[in-house]
Amino acid sequence: MTDEERVTDGPASGASADQDETRVLALLDASRQSLAALSAAVALADDVRAELVALFVEDLDLIHCAAFPFSREVGASTGLSRPLSRADLEASLARQVQRVTQAVEAAVAGRELRHRLQVSRGQVVSEALAQAGPGDVLVLGKAGLSARWGARLGSTSHRLILEAPCTVIIWDERHPPSPGPLRYFRGQAPRLPWGESLEEVAHDAPLFRGREELAPMGAEQLERFLARSRSGALLVSRERLSRLIDQEPDVLARIPIPVIVVP
Repeated sequence: MTDEERVTDGPASGASADQDETRVLALLDASRQSLAALSAAVALADDVRAELVALFVEDLDLIHCAAFPFSREVGASTGLSRPLSRADLEASLARQVQRVTQAVEAAVAGRELRHRLQVSRGQVVSEALAQAGPGDVLVLGKAGLSARWGARLGSTSHRLILEAPCTVIIWDERHPPSPGPLRYFRGQAPRLPWGESLEEVAHDAPLFRGREELAPMGAEQLERFLARSRSGALLVSRERLSRLIDQEPDVLARIPIPVIVVP
């Protein structure tokens, strides 16, 4: 359950979109990956005239951990540890909210885009799932370890991809995408929230230039096939993605183009 919730409407946002309308949700955590995903979410929302909802969840599990007297935090780059207090964590969260607020305003600057920043406190996955509806598009950055340790998809992103009731886009900031084919597996022709069909999406969306039908293949073969791709995107159903992840848990982290997961 949400412990605290704050909603900040941007100057161009006005009232919230109707529940039946497509919204673009961007889950933010002030990391480089999520801010890259924010830019992608803004571009998509602007292109399809949808409301942008930026979500920032203050992790209640982490806050509870800070209450223990033996809690410590370890620097990601230095490896040094230091005591973690509730006061220090609250101050850090406040700074993160400020950075996210500034990032959202900078990302939407100059656009006539309905948008709002929603800050809540709770468990990250539960809060994000509670906000997402079947007609929404959830945009996630590839969060995890730094490139020097090898890219891995974060556990939060992993759960959301497999449990969200809506279309999910996984964005990789290491390889800025460019227009290219929308790739999909043979026999898969889903309808997306922002397009009536694959034909319309491939024709109208700025990220795509044409389409490419793929023969059925396993996770290892798919990784090799897409290893040098730097344009377009891969569209995959959640059912097929689950099978690919069973074969190779890190398959998503190794695909260098945006991945669109549809229910």
